[in-house]
Amino acid sequence: MPIDVANIIGTADRERDFNREFTALQPRLRERQRRLARAFPDGAFAPIVVERLGDAYFVVDGHHRVAVARLRGMATIDAEVTELTARWHLSGSADAGELLHAEQERLFMSESGLADVRPDARLRFTRAVGYRQLLEAVQIHGYTMMLGARRPLDPVEVARDWYANVYRPTVDLIAAAPMELCAGATEADAFLTLWDHRRELSVEHAGLQLPDALRMPIEIGKGRRRRRRLQRRR
Repeated sequence: MPIDVANIIGTADRERDFNREFTALQPRLRERQRRLARAFPDGAFAPIVVERLGDAYFVVDGHHRVAVARLRGMATIDAEVTELTARWHLSGSADAGELLHAEQERLFMSESGLADVRPDARLRFTRAVGYRQLLEAVQIHGYTMMLGARRPLDPVEVARDWYANVYRPTVDLIAAAPMELCAGATEADAFLTLWDHRRELSVEHAGLQLPDALRMPIEIGKGRRRRRRLQRRR
């Protein structure tokens, strides 16, 4: 089937050989590209192989054909397409950051077990690293649950309990607070900020509850800055 060349935005596994514009990054590849262009002056290439996420395509096989098509200004190219599932729609103009967020969110949902419990959940972070930090929070909750139950627990069981009894109550508490937790933060950003804040305060205030933590001043980034200063002094 013909696909829009403009919506081919990346490679499935050859980032070291081609950039986002499909410019060959090595001399041997550029020479192969020139030979291909001479062999197919009319652009009648064999179909390339791509994976599709939303409106975006990623090349599995046919990188040189895409490169030549771009240089010639071709609008479409024939392709064999495999549809992949993304948890949010990606446009043909999606950038690397958006792709990274989509992949990290997908991994979080799968590894945490939340995809089986609340596939409708929409967790968004301003920084992609938030998904790994949130997974750690779920895993810590699971460890605590297993200590109490004295038996192994399925990730789905942990995810169900974490979402219902930890995540939702926390974000509801934040939403009802008379102050902004941090400007420009998403719901998930705010959850992590309060959760980390409570964990730090618990060192000095054993058994501190979330409502109490929310009333105490939150100095975002203070701990990280302090650690960096200590590291520089060593």
